[in-house]
Amino acid sequence: MASSENIVIVGGGPVGMVLSLLLAKHHVPTTLLEVRKQGASNQDTRALALSYGTRRIFEKLGIWQSLSANATAINTIHVSQKGSLGRSVLQASDYEQEALGYVLSYGALCTVLNAELQRFSDIQLIDEAQAEAINYDAIRATISYRRHGEVFQLNSSLAVLADGGRSLEEAAGLKRETKEYGHDALITKVSAELPHYNIAYERFTSDGPMALLPNGERDFSLVWTGKKASITPLLDLSDAEFLAQFHTQFGDRVGRFLSVEKRVTFPLRLSQLQEAATPHLVVIGNAAQTMHPVAGQGFNVGLRDAELLAQQIVHTTTPLGSEEMLAAYRASRKTDTQHGLLFTDFLVNIFSNDILGFAKLRSAGLGLFDIAKPVKRYLVRKMSFGK
Repeated sequence: MASSENIVIVGGGPVGMVLSLLLAKHHVPTTLLEVRKQGASNQDTRALALSYGTRRIFEKLGIWQSLSANATAINTIHVSQKGSLGRSVLQASDYEQEALGYVLSYGALCTVLNAELQRFSDIQLIDEAQAEAINYDAIRATISYRRHGEVFQLNSSLAVLADGGRSLEEAAGLKRETKEYGHDALITKVSAELPHYNIAYERFTSDGPMALLPNGERDFSLVWTGKKASITPLLDLSDAEFLAQFHTQFGDRVGRFLSVEKRVTFPLRLSQLQEAATPHLVVIGNAAQTMHPVAGQGFNVGLRDAELLAQQIVHTTTPLGSEEMLAAYRASRKTDTQHGLLFTDFLVNIFSNDILGFAKLRSAGLGLFDIAKPVKRYLVRKMSFGK
């Protein structure tokens, strides 16, 4: 069976849904293909770190008020290195922002986005649709997908791949440059003896960085990264053993850790698609670039992809999906994306280096950074809004 649609977005996660909603505000019709059943992600408890700039995108969509009830503000970021006195503190009040960022569960975000999709007749969501191939030529893109055992095709002036980099890049003839860190990330949620006071902690250890993000009234979301050989055994520890080991690495800033939820690990890598002329096909979000979670940049960069692509689609004076249009979009995103990739890679390399003398240099660097107000202001703006 074949049909014809205007813009097809492959991937109905937050980045794909935000793009569809941004376009619907301008009456641009889209079709969303989502492999899962609609609403299946609404119970996902994984934590997302949202930048202040991402809040602005949600305000533009008119959904921030609905999201804010379940979001925990980050008013302060405390950066430190284990075994040294060097530390730096960033505070939202110093930069005329309500918050430096927010923590929100993936499910809470998807619940609001899914409900918002229903308000727009210009959006067609096809759930339980497994995209199997994307082909493109000088005229159109053709997307083949399977749903309930039947194969369908959509022809489109523009196909947007926003599936998180799961499977279709090779089918579309795209090539990816990947750097494997040899590190894993463990994610979970912990409760602590002391209140978080809306402080997020970035703690660098010799094995790798860990982030503790305020999430709820007294809880924290934990992202603990390190060499695979040191992270994997943490899954086999009892809750008490895990909390004791984590306390040893993190320190006493929030007192004792009282409980821990289910622990999950995944490998860490830095990757980016090689730039290529792909008329009528564009790739955004984690499908286009994957970053180390050390600075919480990846998801926010993906939403800025969606925002800039929507602007390009609405305001382009060249044919939809043409090489000229997509080249202009890629140029608009290049600086932000490259800076995000380089910044996170720099942090991992500089703070996971055990060369003799490096620890003292890092400690001194954190101390200097704490008093370098112009540098801090630039970094906060970069983390909040991109370029």
